[in-house]
Amino acid sequence: MKRNIILLLAFIAGFSIMCFELLGGRMLAPFFGSSVYVWGSIITVFLLALSIGYLTGGRLSLYRPSLKKFALIFLLAGMALLPTLFFSLNLFEWVFERIEDPRYGSLLASILVFLVPSIVMGMIAPYSVRILTVSADSSGHTAGFLYFVSTLGSAIGTIMTSFYLVLWLEIDQILWLIFTLLILCGILALVVDLIDRARAKQRQAI
Repeated sequence: MKRNIILLLAFIAGFSIMCFELLGGRMLAPFFGSSVYVWGSIITVFLLALSIGYLTGGRLSLYRPSLKKFALIFLLAGMALLPTLFFSLNLFEWVFERIEDPRYGSLLASILVFLVPSIVMGMIAPYSVRILTVSADSSGHTAGFLYFVSTLGSAIGTIMTSFYLVLWLEIDQILWLIFTLLILCGILALVVDLIDRARAKQRQAI
């Protein structure tokens, strides 16, 4: 069960990241347009954020990895979205009033609003690999399969957001949906961790 839960959480993390990235374009469009410059800024910031997240998550996984810590990453990712929900419009307006060039304006706005949440979400994948890895011999297979699941989630998140969610919901509603998914993932990981600990104690008692 633990393995399946972790794979599910990695899938949802991949879904959330791409959903968030696509929303970035919609959020910046009223201020900076939707040109190739704007999308170049968004993609650059997300790739930079994910690279930092992968590095940070990998390093954190070296220090007594556990489901509890894994859950905290999800909860932190959800909390990191709150500034985007409440302050993104003010930040976009502030940047727009000071930087006329849409290239640098969209780049700075993307950094201010999207960088931190994306870094935290990027920490999930490498930490998942560490928790699932049983031995060094199987680490390559585990990493490959987990990134397959995570990337599949990203693909579905991309198609769902661009084809359906933006038609059904407002941008802030989709952001709240991502927030809710991340928080629920954190809670689920905590519950599974508690169950594992309870079972371990029962085995010790026997």
